[in-house]
Amino acid sequence: MNNLIFATNNQNKVEEVRAVLGSRFNVITLKEAGIDIDIPEPHDTLQANATEKSKTIFEITKQNCFSEDTGLEVEALNGGPGVKSARYAGNARSFDDNIDKLLGKLQPFENKTARFRTVISLLLDEKEYFFEGICEGRIIAERKGVNGFGYDPVFVPTGSDKTFAEMDMAEKNKFSHRKKAMEKLINFLNGKN
Repeated sequence: MNNLIFATNNQNKVEEVRAVLGSRFNVITLKEAGIDIDIPEPHDTLQANATEKSKTIFEITKQNCFSEDTGLEVEALNGGPGVKSARYAGNARSFDDNIDKLLGKLQPFENKTARFRTVISLLLDEKEYFFEGICEGRIIAERKGVNGFGYDPVFVPTGSDKTFAEMDMAEKNKFSHRKKAMEKLINFLNGKN
């Protein structure tokens, strides 16, 4: 089985990725790899932040690895919070504070169209590859559901009447931006094997 280090400290993301990858690849978290760092995300694009994370981990481990950066892009907010999604309401990365800020900013707008976008950076044999996944949807005015993380309680994907937070993992993965990007990564890796 192929080992792949996932350059994240977010256990929710690790569980989502493992659910998609199954047993084909052994996904190793930073913690499992003995790496205890918080990698900065200083760039203004998802792709550049994903690259920053995967290159940082590759430099430390010299092992194949991947990272991702995900943003919520809201049409009425000119694509915001976008790359700043995790720290929208400050560096504390509070999901509730981020949602409160988002709902406050969206209040004057009728257009609640939004999308989640994930960009994966894979460093394989010292070459970098990118994979993108998008989930279109809309923001609702109040939280619903207790599953998931981040903006899941206020995001309803197109084709559903439930928020991501009202879905279990299998249901969420029918729509998930991260799953779409991961499937592209898996197809690429399977073609390499």
